[in-house]
Amino acid sequence: MKSDEIRSKNTTELEFELANMKKEMFDLRVKSATQSIPNPARIRVLRRSIARINTIMHERATGVRGQEPR
Repeated sequence: MKSDEIRSKNTTELEFELANMKKEMFDLRVKSATQSIPNPARIRVLRRSIARINTIMHERATGVRGQEPR
């Protein structure tokens, strides 16, 4: 997910996306420990998307950047 897409969403949508991504990340980690997964690069993509969402949510909380209009 690109940062422009993340910035266009409101905080509740971001929290929902973050929860879904964290759940998927957990599932992939467990699956990769027990068996092989078809796309191991997905873990890296998820980790970076989670970091982007957390960064943008922190920017909004501290007032560095507000929510940009859609």
